[in-house]
Amino acid sequence: MTEGNVNNNKWAPIDKSILDNEVIARPSLTYWQDAWRRLKKSPLSMIGLVTIVIILLLAIFGPMLSKYSYSEQQLNFANIPPKFEIYQVKDKFVYVHQEYKLIEVSEKGELLQRVVESEKNPADKYNAFDFYGDELVIDYSYAVDKSGTNGAKFTLELNGEVLQPYDTVSNKSYMLGTDSLGRDVLVRVLYGARISLLVAFIATLVNLIIGVTYGAISGYEGGRTDNIMMRIVDLINTVPLMLYVILLMVVMEAGLKPIIIALGSVYWVSMARLVRGQVLSLKEQEFILAARTLGVSKRKIISKHLIPNAMGPIIVSMTMMIPSAIFTESFLSFIGLGVSAPQASWGTLASDALTSLRSYGYQLLYPSLAICITMFAFNFLGDGLRDALDPRLRK
Repeated sequence: MTEGNVNNNKWAPIDKSILDNEVIARPSLTYWQDAWRRLKKSPLSMIGLVTIVIILLLAIFGPMLSKYSYSEQQLNFANIPPKFEIYQVKDKFVYVHQEYKLIEVSEKGELLQRVVESEKNPADKYNAFDFYGDELVIDYSYAVDKSGTNGAKFTLELNGEVLQPYDTVSNKSYMLGTDSLGRDVLVRVLYGARISLLVAFIATLVNLIIGVTYGAISGYEGGRTDNIMMRIVDLINTVPLMLYVILLMVVMEAGLKPIIIALGSVYWVSMARLVRGQVLSLKEQEFILAARTLGVSKRKIISKHLIPNAMGPIIVSMTMMIPSAIFTESFLSFIGLGVSAPQASWGTLASDALTSLRSYGYQLLYPSLAICITMFAFNFLGDGLRDALDPRLRK
């Protein structure tokens, strides 16, 4: 056919917009990239992740940035709260302690020194002080007869004249106050985070190594081997954790090591059961049968195929077990089976504060709040990971 015989009316140019149908809208994502994309869509999960990162940074670097150590004692400044009322005495300022001691402070709330009593009279319920040539008297008889003005338990008198509170200020020297030995509560809470998180992460690491390996071998071998291995797990799980810790403390010194060993010897059993169930469902899949046909060894099938395909539930379970380990360590320390003084975990801080709960409730509030925030953060992250790593929810 020659060019002159072509009928141009029967031909039309192709619309190039058709080619847009073949354009890839977004690059292909791997399983983990897609999981991260879906995890970022959960606000609570991201809040939990950011909170965990902040807690870890504070635990590592917080005590280094403070001018006080976790064991440094200032007995003159014992049991001073984060906020307190100050009184103006001419150009000076003082704070009246709940134990009717007098502390000289700055107008902004910095603790300067304790004022020594010139006279203590428990019979008449008053303490007298020589304060830069002036006489200050703390009359705490109102704490007995309840007749103080506006419900006050004491009055502060300057040369016989009753002073009124000047202002309520924050404790600039110790942001979260001090404990019964004058130690900085903030530094001890941050240091306690090191102990509690160390125990939790070591228990999780043991969980990962022993629990995953044990459960994978049990599920893959099946039959008699599986029955024997699971009965061992049942036997370990029947002995209470408390008994493990007490027995270890009889053999070893009390402290952090028995708790770590006890948690490491018990916490992996639930992970082993989880991994066993995942392996039982995966080992009959076609890709495992193909690997067997090609002569791949059992060790490589478990390490290269089964465990990687079960990592979603494993990571979720590990994330959920970290707060459980923190709570267990805190409970053991709370009842006196934890680290020994002067070391402190959140549990020992809560236990020490319990004796003075009614007078100095802030000492119990902050370690308890730290435990709650950490457990909520890990639970939020665990819930988000459970949804993000579920392949049935991929879109």
